[in-house]
Amino acid sequence: MADEIDLPPSNQGVPAPACAMVIFGASGDLTKRKLIPAIHNLATHHLLPQDFAVIGVSRSEMTDGDFRNKIRDEMKEFATGELEDKVVEWLIPRLSYVAGDFHDDATFEKLRERLQEADETWKTQGCYLFYLAVPPSQFCQVVQELGERGLVEERDGQWRRVVIEKPFGHDLESARALNRDIMKVLDEKQIYRIDHYLGKETVQNILAFRFANGIFEPIWNRRYVDHVQITVAETVGVEGRGGYYEEAGALRDMVQNHMFQLLALTAMEPPTSFAPDAVRDERVKVLCGIKPLDHEDVLRSAIRGQYGEGELEGKRVPGYRQEPNVNPESPVETFVALELFVENWRWAGVPFYLRTGKRLPRRVTEIAIQFKCAPFVMFRETDVEQLKPNVLVIRIQPEEGISLRFEGKVPGPTMRLGTVKMDFRYSDYFGSTPSTGYETLLYDVMTADSTLFHRTDMVEVGWSVVTPILDVWKAITPRNFPNYAAGSWGPREADELIKDGRKWRN
Repeated sequence: MADEIDLPPSNQGVPAPACAMVIFGASGDLTKRKLIPAIHNLATHHLLPQDFAVIGVSRSEMTDGDFRNKIRDEMKEFATGELEDKVVEWLIPRLSYVAGDFHDDATFEKLRERLQEADETWKTQGCYLFYLAVPPSQFCQVVQELGERGLVEERDGQWRRVVIEKPFGHDLESARALNRDIMKVLDEKQIYRIDHYLGKETVQNILAFRFANGIFEPIWNRRYVDHVQITVAETVGVEGRGGYYEEAGALRDMVQNHMFQLLALTAMEPPTSFAPDAVRDERVKVLCGIKPLDHEDVLRSAIRGQYGEGELEGKRVPGYRQEPNVNPESPVETFVALELFVENWRWAGVPFYLRTGKRLPRRVTEIAIQFKCAPFVMFRETDVEQLKPNVLVIRIQPEEGISLRFEGKVPGPTMRLGTVKMDFRYSDYFGSTPSTGYETLLYDVMTADSTLFHRTDMVEVGWSVVTPILDVWKAITPRNFPNYAAGSWGPREADELIKDGRKWRN
């Protein structure tokens, strides 16, 4: 047995309880780029239990030794910071591997044996976390196989939890069917539908920022807020994922999950506590409050685009239709802009503008709350020509932080105003902690905290908002694709969407 980790104790929390983590799809990109580095970081901060093991399951033929060597090499390549040798040597012996097809009963029999070995060798106490890093078409198959072998049955204090990656369906009907099939085997409390955006520190900080500071909550409403912009801009194209993107598109890939969660956290009412369901109840209420879009609303308030050839960072890049595994006449959108309204007392009449796209000029994810302008009346006989609105920006990536823009007097004998920007960067105040964004989420699964995960009703109400858009876009083929050049901020129609003197934050 490997020695216990001999590192300074962490003040960030208590170790998770004993468990074995099973990764289906253990030979894939997600495992090597995110999951294993996250496990290393959790161990470094003493948040993993000493009684812990990882079992990889995949079709690739490997022995335990092959798998351990593979993981050791990949940790060196994909670590988010300097590797802790003691942590690596602690973790490697705890890795084992099962090769097999997910449709083969023998694969799950071998998995059962490995879990029993983990219980005996590493004292994991029959508590299992199953991570489905597999294509959506295999979600139900894996869950059904686990159920038939009793591997997700909870008894005598032994917990069993299943983590499911997005996408959760491709429309409302398929999402309902997926939830229905999975819940034939699992209880809702066992299902953790993961959204890696909610693992980002700044996203989690939205709740602390809003509800721990008395200065902001009183003005976080329709009386003071003019509009909200949520932008998720990417400079990359589809990066070899043309086959997936042809099935998904930007609306399914980004809006229905990531962006709706950012909207919900921004607009939600104060929960009664930070208990998981109290927070999730308020997020669901926001999504339920989004004004439904009919056919005319979609044509007016939903803009789609597809990038063509262009120049980005001084290099010529191909258009979407020239990417590998993409239909040369593809109607799939790589850009979406929406105008939505949350019909409740707090936000009545306040537009929420959502925008996401690939091959845009900058990589940035941010939430910008623009406040209403102050009355100009007292400045009308001064040199001040106009008053600029205050803007609060919550930056999520690549640089996490919060900034506030306001007006101040420029020194001198006359009244002139200059724009001042107060800027807070997480790394400046709290230092930078190596992170993949999955650390918090994995720890939360182990400790049964479902706050940051999607609940069944949350998934379905999100699809109920975007399905009318998908229906209209399916019925009306775009005739002007590609309609924005790579390296630009999207199609002209998106600039026309945001009106009444407002502009996108480019």
